[in-house]
Amino acid sequence: MSAINTGSDMFSPAFKSLLHEATLTNEMLAAGATQIRNANYSTRGVYFQAFTSLATGLERIGKLALILNHIADNHGALPDAAFFKHLKRTLGHNLRAIYLSLREIQARRNMRVKFLNSLDHTIHSAVLSVLHNFAMGDRYSNISALAGIRQRDDPVAAWHETVDLPLFETSVKQQKKAEIWAKASVIGRAFGPHAAVLHFSESGSEITDLAEASYRTGVALAVAPYRQLCVLQVLRYFVEILWNLEESANSAGSNDVPAMGEIFAIFYNNDAMFRSRKTWKR
Repeated sequence: MSAINTGSDMFSPAFKSLLHEATLTNEMLAAGATQIRNANYSTRGVYFQAFTSLATGLERIGKLALILNHIADNHGALPDAAFFKHLKRTLGHNLRAIYLSLREIQARRNMRVKFLNSLDHTIHSAVLSVLHNFAMGDRYSNISALAGIRQRDDPVAAWHETVDLPLFETSVKQQKKAEIWAKASVIGRAFGPHAAVLHFSESGSEITDLAEASYRTGVALAVAPYRQLCVLQVLRYFVEILWNLEESANSAGSNDVPAMGEIFAIFYNNDAMFRSRKTWKR
């Protein structure tokens, strides 16, 4: 009896490597987009889970885009060792440098995009900045403080100050703000004298007042959908650039590029669709 042909040789090693990398990256971004909605002052670990998934996912999708751009620029040829050394050692975890590289490619190729033309809006820029700093070393802020070495910024505090608070001020309606404060006041008066509270705020200060804890919880819940939407808009920008470069690489004669548009299709949607769901894990 002849062996069954499993079709394992249907695709080139390069195709399979790009496919696996893209699939992994998509899963990381989906996890981060889900986790960022659930984080608040009482679950700081969820912030770190979200930041880790998002920062790593954006680095990888950005580098995938740079690989496809190289293929497109070189008549379908795969990058050489020197190019991958550049990705690893020169760019590394530098999300700002990766983003600026994509902007240069976008301008040079005169790319037409359907959604955001850049991430230069204040909130999108803040999201990218926190994730960049997290990737470059802020993820070790607790250890740095413990070891007494050069202090890193607390990424949770930075996110709260540059993303959440501006979103709360500009996106949450005044009526909702008043409701949050009124509810916190009632809870504080009714249960505060009989309850002990000890938490740490996003900035690291102690929370010992029940009314403050309730208020911060209300703020986090109100901001959560807007925070998630902004993150999804950032992801969509990277996906749209990648999608354009997939077409360019295929047009250059490459047979090694999988269907990036299909792999990352979940992130190529309008804002109304983004608002319609909370969970992005499959």
